[in-house]
Amino acid sequence: MERGDREPLVRKTSSSYRTFPESTARRLDKEYLRSLHNKRLYLAVFAAVLGNFSFGFALVYPSPVIPALEAHPNPALRLDQHTAPWFGSVFTLGAAAGGLSTMLLNDCLGRKLSIMFSALPSALGYALLAGAQGLWMLLLGRVLTGYAGGVTSASIPVYISEISHPGVRGMLGACPQIMAVLGSLVLYALGKYPHGLLLDWRWLAVAGEVPVLAMVLLLCFMPNSPRFLLSQGKEEEALGSLCWLRGEDTDYAREYEQIKDSVRKQSRRVSCAELKDPFLYKPILIAGAMRFLQQLSGVTCILVYLQPIFKKTSVILKPEYDAALVGLVRLSAVAIAAVSMDKAGRKILLFVSAGVMLASNLTLGLYIHFVPASHNGTVANRTLVSSATLPAEPTNYITLIPLLATMFFIMGYAMGWGPITWLLMSEILPLKARGVASGLCVVVSWLTAFTLTQFFLPVVNTFGLEVPFLFFTVISAGNVLFTGCCVPETKGRTLEQIEAFFRTGRRSFLR
Repeated sequence: MERGDREPLVRKTSSSYRTFPESTARRLDKEYLRSLHNKRLYLAVFAAVLGNFSFGFALVYPSPVIPALEAHPNPALRLDQHTAPWFGSVFTLGAAAGGLSTMLLNDCLGRKLSIMFSALPSALGYALLAGAQGLWMLLLGRVLTGYAGGVTSASIPVYISEISHPGVRGMLGACPQIMAVLGSLVLYALGKYPHGLLLDWRWLAVAGEVPVLAMVLLLCFMPNSPRFLLSQGKEEEALGSLCWLRGEDTDYAREYEQIKDSVRKQSRRVSCAELKDPFLYKPILIAGAMRFLQQLSGVTCILVYLQPIFKKTSVILKPEYDAALVGLVRLSAVAIAAVSMDKAGRKILLFVSAGVMLASNLTLGLYIHFVPASHNGTVANRTLVSSATLPAEPTNYITLIPLLATMFFIMGYAMGWGPITWLLMSEILPLKARGVASGLCVVVSWLTAFTLTQFFLPVVNTFGLEVPFLFFTVISAGNVLFTGCCVPETKGRTLEQIEAFFRTGRRSFLR
């Protein structure tokens, strides 16, 4: 069938789409999804999420490196109790700056080129870490790798959502989280060893260059997002991109016309007056609030201070194994979410995730508050840093409670509020504001993470360890309410149908 012969079918489908898809349109959509070839789509997603692998690798880089640098013979490189926390936390400031710049990069360069651009600061950052001769090089290296992570955090989910179709978008939307966890596990495997570093800290930085280079090479052969290309007026290139992603022998022209119709309705730039339109501000507020609540749930604090928390509660776990165990739990839970997202739906997983986090935080907070110090090893108003050097209490199986509570928290987070928050951000944001709004959401996320991480220790020192966990419990309860009241179900819906829901307020688009 020639393209001209398709036009009546395309126009009819587009018209039915603008109201509510009729049974014929639904049948055509199902037949179309079954006819698609996903191999090239999976390859494009894999090339992109290598950036998330590098992000996960860089995020936990300080874990095995800080102990080595604290004992470094060169005073210029030696970390102390004041500089070590900054070596870990400046990464989040760099990530916030990366998210801020992506507000422009996503719309100027496009999603694919923004991801490729992140390779420059990432490679330079790893080079500074590998060849560091002073503290400033270490900190600058961390800031640059964080900046690259902020760019990929805002660009990769948008790229994946725009090249995917509804049949696999949920599964592929979880891939960035899976690859970030894999990157962390590889770092632990290379840098953690019962008797020291498997790789020297400099060689760990060199190893971080590998996924960055692989990402750039693979993305050179991948297409850009058809939606972005259409927004730039590159219609033939957009059609070719969709043809490559879906397969030449499929009815991709029908999907192309739906995307083109959606892009045609939207202007290139967002004016201040348009921000009053619920079509724009509602999805932006939902996405931003989800990023804010995701970080307020305490995941970054728990991951950063995991070993001191376990030590303070005398958990029966050797320090060299705890981070790897958490990584395995996260990986398993994200894999479950990836498989379930397109079947169970986004909202049910968000409900389950928030419920598990609520129960876990409440259990851990009450345990620390009520279990006697002789059993749990906690001492009021003692810092986590100092407690990390204390000898563990004699074995007491009641300490399995904080271990299991922490494992369930990580599992709950990773199967819902971790990956789905990123996926929904890329699904619900309108095309005309997707580049700017996704960058804004990343800025909100990492600034919240930095602030919460900086205040965590002072709060613990002043009020005790149970107070943050009880606060996280309240936030998790808020997550349940927010999911029920504000988050739409997007399972099986095209991005155009999701936009139509926010434009008209008609829930029939999402049923």
